[in-house]
Amino acid sequence: MGQFNGNGKNRCHSQRGCKRLALTDLDKQGRELYIKWAEEAGCTVSVDQVGNIFCVRPGEDMSLAPVGTGSHLDTQPSGGKFDGVFGVLSGLEVVRSLNDLGIKTKHPIEISVWTNEEGSRFAPAMMGSGVVSGRFSLQEILDSRDVDGLRLGDELQRIGFAGDVPVTGRQFHAFFETHIEQGPYLEAEEKQIGVVTGGQGQRWFNATLTGRESHAGTTPMHLRKDALLASTQLIQKVEDIAKAHPRGAEP
Repeated sequence: MGQFNGNGKNRCHSQRGCKRLALTDLDKQGRELYIKWAEEAGCTVSVDQVGNIFCVRPGEDMSLAPVGTGSHLDTQPSGGKFDGVFGVLSGLEVVRSLNDLGIKTKHPIEISVWTNEEGSRFAPAMMGSGVVSGRFSLQEILDSRDVDGLRLGDELQRIGFAGDVPVTGRQFHAFFETHIEQGPYLEAEEKQIGVVTGGQGQRWFNATLTGRESHAGTTPMHLRKDALLASTQLIQKVEDIAKAHPRGAEP
């Protein structure tokens, strides 16, 4: 993944998807363009300490917590062109439509652009939103490093998005996220839109299988201790468990 470092060797391609990893030069360009569009739509823009961007359309009562929407601009190494960016662009389109129709809202509207939501360059995923929600501490995220050893906090500084707005204490009256479906259900059922009723839950496990090196040709089968064979049996068991719990745990 060295080719995806801060020098920004990233691009979007109609067949292979988008390569706009977090805090690369192309991410910087995307952020700056989005801010330009948001300000043209009358939003006030701020950036917090982990690089999250908040674009606010004023409400009639600015003391009220905002109605939030948004998503992210970073992608996986070859992510779909709608993944994440659709959520922030649709939020901006809502603001533009309200402007066009001369509609004033009681609450302010706030569009969030979360930092490193994909987790492709810096692990784990959902860093920006995770810091705001209290899942991660600010310092542990700023100290995260990519595969080239580059530190997230330094990369925020490099691209000019190390903001000074505190990450704690942010309140929302409500929050909505429009997102491209990443599974096959809507297409399979010939539906164009759906409402999410549950969230994906993940647990990550690191497993070490230890075997014994042996001559490939002359070691009899009953004396072999093949770690690869054991791993295939483990993978099969995981598959069996998933299939035993359909709809919610399908591979």
